[in-house]
Parts: sequence; C-alpha cells; structure tokens
Amino acid sequence: MRINRMALVLAAFTLAGCKSVQTTEPGVVGVDRKQNMLVSSDAVNSSAETNYRKLISQAASRGELNRDPAQVARVRGIAQRLIPQTRVFRADAPAWHWEENVITSKDVNAWCMPGGKIAVYTGLIDRLQATDDEIAAVLGHEIAHALREHGRERASQAMAQGIGVAVVGGALGMGGGAQDLTQLVLDLTFNLPNSRVDETEADRIGVELAARAGFDPRAAVTLWQKMAKLGGAQPPQFLSTHPSHATRINDLRGYAEKVMPLYEAARAKR
Repeated sequence: MRINRMALVLAAFTLAGCKSVQTTEPGVVGVDRKQNMLVSSDAVNSSAETNYRKLISQAASRGELNRDPAQVARVRGIAQRLIPQTRVFRADAPAWHWEENVITSKDVNAWCMPGGKIAVYTGLIDRLQATDDEIAAVLGHEIAHALREHGRERASQAMAQGIGVAVVGGALGMGGGAQDLTQLVLDLTFNLPNSRVDETEADRIGVELAARAGFDPRAAVTLWQKMAKLGGAQPPQFLSTHPSHATRINDLRGYAEKVMPLYEAARAKR
C-alpha cells in the first residue's frame, strides 16, 4: 500500500505539469537555482493585486497611507533608482506596474508583492533611523522576492502536495477535495513566512540591485545589525523567520564586497 501511495503522488505531480523554470538571470551574485512552478504567474499576480488593493484601502481608511509627503518622496525616489536595475535579472521587470507606498505603523516591516507593489512601514524608517542606503537594502531585498517569484514557487509546492493528497485520497476512498487555488495563493504569498533559501537569495540579489543603483551595498550589513539590536530576544517582524543574525550578516558582508565594483562604477556615473 505504501508503494501504491507513492506511485499515485508521483503520478499527480506528472499530471499537474509542474515545470522547472529559471525566473531570473544569475547576476554577479550568481543566484541560479531553478524553481518548479505549477501555479501560473497570472493567477499569483491576480491574487496579489486583489490583496494589495484591500490592504491599501484599509490603510487609507485609517488615515495611515502616505501621511508624510517628504517620507513618501524619499521612499519613491530610492525605489525609482532600484527598479531600472531589475532588468539585469529580468528583462520584463522594469515594465511592471510598480507602486510604492508608505504606511504609518510602528511595525518594522516592508514588502513587495508579486508584480511590483511595494509598501514600507514608518516603523522601519523611524525606529531604525534608516539611511537611504539602508532603505535601499530593504527595498532591494523585497524586490528580489518578487523577481524570483518566491510566492508563486511556494504556492506551486503546496498546490502540488494538495493535488497529490486529493488523488491519493480519492483513489483510496478517503474523500477530500482539491484545495482552492485562489486562497492558496493568497495564504502562501502574503500570510506565511518565506524559507531561509528564499531569504538568502533575496539578500544576495538585493545587494546587487542596490550597488547597481549607486547605493552602498555594505549598508545591508549595518541595517541588519540595527535590526538585531532592536529585536533582542524576539526579532522584529521583518526578521521573524529569516536566517540567524550572524549567518545573515556574514553572508551579506561577503556578497556586498563582491558587488562593490558595481557600486563604484555606478557612483562614478552619478
């Protein structure tokens, strides 16, 4: 029976048409892991758009959306320097419908939804006293998640597992039905944490985006040092499931050094 169960799960994966894809070019930092995708980009982006509009509407109704024009201009100015650099990793990315907003909240947090919808919480800026270079490190990291389609990948993994369970259950008379794709995409894209692999990839791509945009990539190190200090025994929300502080800082330090020539070249042009 164990063999039959495994065979049915493998058959489910095959029938699902899961494809191994390369979402991004490796860049100087060399992120070249292929990803298995079952859910379409359109499905993920549609769910992301729905959720984004709801969150922005809620923030606006509470008077928390883009309250400080100077702060909003600062964040958008940094993002607009980073966005053109995304072409190094994805040729289509600069043409995404990018948006940047600042939400008034004490939370130390930021995100970039699939398709380029960015939000930065004032707690991250104010509580960390973040420099422009450090904000660029945060935005570069979050943009990297969108470029790599980490939400789509994780939704695909969960959907494949769900299909396997449904096929097995049906064949064995155990009942059960297929998971709802829309809710699955919403949950895995927004509500659940990224894996450590995803976080490391986003860190590395983020420092390259920052360097190419003329932001000091070493600011990623000082940023996470500030976050580690702020978090104490309990890390801030932004770090809730990320790699350990020491591991992350050591990795960032090495990759920041690797992209320093890009930073120096970008600075020479400004």
